[in-house]
Amino acid sequence: MKRIFYVFAVLVSSISGAQAGIDETINAATAPIATLVGQIVFFKIPVFGAQLPVVVLWLVAGAVFFTFYMGFINLRGFKHALHLVRGDYADPDSHGEVSHFQALATAVSGTVGIGNIGGVAVAVTVGGPGATFWLIVAGFLGMSTKFVECTLGVKYRKEFEDGHVSGGPMYYLRQGFSDRGMAGFGKFLGTFYAIGIFIGALGIGNMFQSNQAYVQLNNVSGGALDGLGWLVGLVLAGVVFSVIIGGIKSIARVTEKIVPFMAVFYCLFAIIVILMNAGTIPQAIANIFTGAFTGEGVAGGALGAMIIGFQRAVFSNEAGIGSASIAHSAVKTDEPVTEGIVSLLEPFIDTIVICTITALVIGTAQVAAPDFAGDAQGVAMTSAAFEREFSWFPIPLAFAALLFAFSTMISWSYYGLKGWTYLFGESDRGQTIYKLIFCAFVALGCVVQLGPILDISDALVFLICVPNILGLYFLAPIVKREMDSYFARVQSGEIRKFK
Repeated sequence: MKRIFYVFAVLVSSISGAQAGIDETINAATAPIATLVGQIVFFKIPVFGAQLPVVVLWLVAGAVFFTFYMGFINLRGFKHALHLVRGDYADPDSHGEVSHFQALATAVSGTVGIGNIGGVAVAVTVGGPGATFWLIVAGFLGMSTKFVECTLGVKYRKEFEDGHVSGGPMYYLRQGFSDRGMAGFGKFLGTFYAIGIFIGALGIGNMFQSNQAYVQLNNVSGGALDGLGWLVGLVLAGVVFSVIIGGIKSIARVTEKIVPFMAVFYCLFAIIVILMNAGTIPQAIANIFTGAFTGEGVAGGALGAMIIGFQRAVFSNEAGIGSASIAHSAVKTDEPVTEGIVSLLEPFIDTIVICTITALVIGTAQVAAPDFAGDAQGVAMTSAAFEREFSWFPIPLAFAALLFAFSTMISWSYYGLKGWTYLFGESDRGQTIYKLIFCAFVALGCVVQLGPILDISDALVFLICVPNILGLYFLAPIVKREMDSYFARVQSGEIRKFK
């Protein structure tokens, strides 16, 4: 193993020296492909002066349908979700690998990332304050989608003799359609999804995260890390490898500690900043509601603000992408609906809480000083809002960004692994090869700037929502029956609390 890391270090440092040439060569070769894939996946249709990505419409339409079809499970299941996460109904004899809380923490760590800091700033800049309102609405609706896909993830998961499990859209798409006499179609969709999640894990869940972590560290150090991306990449890759080599149990042990810490750490600072601008809070909130229904200054008006808010929400919480169901399927339970209910908390934490708090930090700063950010965008804009109150805040913000990126990488490593094992089998050797490949991309993300490659990865992640949502529509009646049966048994006392 030491020899592998030595060769890997030499390779990465060599690539660093030839960075410009490699970047230009790969970018030139992949740019046409990235453009074509992006145009297909993110195809937009004009709606009353606004541009609506069809993929966003597909995801939001599904969320609306599942919310009504499941009888507003995102409301009536919320309290029960808290009981489940607390372990009140945890049967120690259930099959699975991780607890409800660990599964939730792993899934949340995969969605809470750089986008919660920088992506919200972009949404508010483009869609105005009103985008925040629609972001919250989309997060609320997305809770229902998560419920359906995570229930199915557990129901159709594959359990092995040694106790480990594999689940996710590739499994419920294949088996679900097979049960309806469409085995060939289900197998195609499952394979397509596995390929997409594997490639996506190397891009949006890996290289992008490590690259942004390096950029933040370099910025806060005043450029002291210029030319040392290879070293930062190797350190990150080593830390990531030390966690993911132990599988989902190792990942869950880390995420159950790091996710609550980073969420509280970031939200605490954010709330302090908001309260320091207490006098601007009423106006900031008024701007959110006014902008949501007037869209003043936004292309497409109120509809434009709605589209931007919905788009940011689905990009952030990934409801409908299906990725989170891979982590949730590892839970210790014999009742699939329990994990569907637990997953309701994921969009709530990611979008309704963290993204909304970020939007309020920016919104209160805009009321107090409209030009506070200058030309800054993304993470830099959020940082500027914090820096108005704490001149030293870029340092803890960089730390938060590093935690967000790290937690996203270890969760997405598991998503990609399950795509890999679906395609190539569950052998230990094959899984180790995948983990080494994943960590190689972590390091490379800090060294090379492969824009088109990342664009292709992003597009594939959202392209796989097409077969996933299609499968959810077909399998929704099964989820509804499971849900009704579960709540009836809870009500009757057949399903009891264990503590």
